[in-house]
Amino acid sequence: MRYSRLVIVLVMLAGCSKVPDDPSEPTAPGVEGTAAPGVAFNYHYGFRLPAARIAAVQEAHAAGCERLSVARCRITAMRYTRGEDNDISAMLGFSLAPELARSFGRDAIRGVEAADGMLLQSEITGEDAGAKIDQLVRARDAAVADRAAIDARSGAATREARAELERQRGAATGSERDAAAAIVEQRAALATTPVVFNYRSGRAIRGFDAASPFTRAADLSVASARWTIGTALALIGVALPPLLLALLALLVWRRVRYLRPLRATSAG
Repeated sequence: MRYSRLVIVLVMLAGCSKVPDDPSEPTAPGVEGTAAPGVAFNYHYGFRLPAARIAAVQEAHAAGCERLSVARCRITAMRYTRGEDNDISAMLGFSLAPELARSFGRDAIRGVEAADGMLLQSEITGEDAGAKIDQLVRARDAAVADRAAIDARSGAATREARAELERQRGAATGSERDAAAAIVEQRAALATTPVVFNYRSGRAIRGFDAASPFTRAADLSVASARWTIGTALALIGVALPPLLLALLALLVWRRVRYLRPLRATSAG
């Protein structure tokens, strides 16, 4: 417990620190919301940390969101999974105010690095919601105009024509309703920015690139050792019952073979 609290404190201090980044260290690229007005962004980050520290870092990231208040940050999803080999994968999802999304991601990266972890992936995708809203507004206004024209013609139309105009009016009203609902959806996408953190266990080797031959060799060695041990245990599990059965049969056969001469001697 004391160790987990220490990790959380280190993550929080790193996240709140305002010390400028070392220009020699690689940093994750980002896009400020003010640089692309009308674009709805989605942020995805992938981290690798020691297995024992993932829970503490995940908790620290959740606490950082809670400190921003519900109006500016909401936790939308959370997952923590321990595999058969004690490998851990976790996920944390947020809904953030757009102007906070990039800085929140940068602070999260600092917190991971303070816990001896590293950034593996940074992905930002965007959708031009502003352009879609303009198209939907035009479609809605056109449907409103069509409905107004139909209403103006309905008074002087015959009964048969009025039935057709009523059908057209229903179609125009449906188009107006669909466009209005889509406008609300696109504006909601602009009002909040989804941010997802994915964590997985592993060792972050400082001073070496994650794709370097040293790191790959170390990962392959660990994977090979796990596979070898797992295969050996599986073979033992498969072979042990037949071996025990054969041993039991051998003991019974030797017992019977030992008792048969004794019975023959006693009978004689």
